[in-house]
Amino acid sequence: MLNGGTRSYYRNVPLQKQRRRRSIFRTVFLFCAGLVLTISGLCLVELVALRWFAPPVTMVQVQRRLGAWARHRPYRKRYVWEPLARIAPDLQHAVIAAEDGRFYQHHGIDWKEVQKVVDQDMEAGRLGRGGSTITQQLVKNLFFTTNRSILRKAVEFTLAPAAELILSKQRILELYLNAIEWGPGVYGAEAAARAWYGIPAARLTRDQAARLAAVIPSPLHRKPERMNAYSSEIERRMGQMGW
Repeated sequence: MLNGGTRSYYRNVPLQKQRRRRSIFRTVFLFCAGLVLTISGLCLVELVALRWFAPPVTMVQVQRRLGAWARHRPYRKRYVWEPLARIAPDLQHAVIAAEDGRFYQHHGIDWKEVQKVVDQDMEAGRLGRGGSTITQQLVKNLFFTTNRSILRKAVEFTLAPAAELILSKQRILELYLNAIEWGPGVYGAEAAARAWYGIPAARLTRDQAARLAAVIPSPLHRKPERMNAYSSEIERRMGQMGW
């Protein structure tokens, strides 16, 4: 037979376990929240600096270099910065049409697109495309790697609206066009135009611009000359948007 003290001890064991779990959960939550706030704060400081300065390097560029080093593969970085005025308007329009049709309407997060993506994922029963805006993609390229994580998304959703407050739309587009990948080791519209077509970004034709925009979702595997169907779709969207 168990005495009163023993029965009381066994009754309290589940309660103690619950309290321990809550304490662990609270600690983990506070740690993650603090980490998000710390990363966000550091990124905000850099975003302010980016109002005037071009980024010398991005986190995706670092990721690619380290990845090549780890696999013992050669790596050649081509990164040329050009002001927006020297990038063909057709490329600017093609990228917006392809990646973020409501770029000039939203404030960093396109909630209509987010809802659409969530609905599609629920119907498919799986996690699919991200529905990221140009601003979100810029934040990812500048501060994070291409690897998906909940933490990255949390910071991304925090920083994208902040970036829209700190930077103008034209500056965001300028940074984006100069920072993103356009092929293995190719960063920025100028480097892309020269790598794929042997001309400066200012001289890109409408067809060339659409083909380059079609490469953006998978720059390590897609080639402009193979993007016939998608580039035609991008040109159709450009026409619908008045470009």
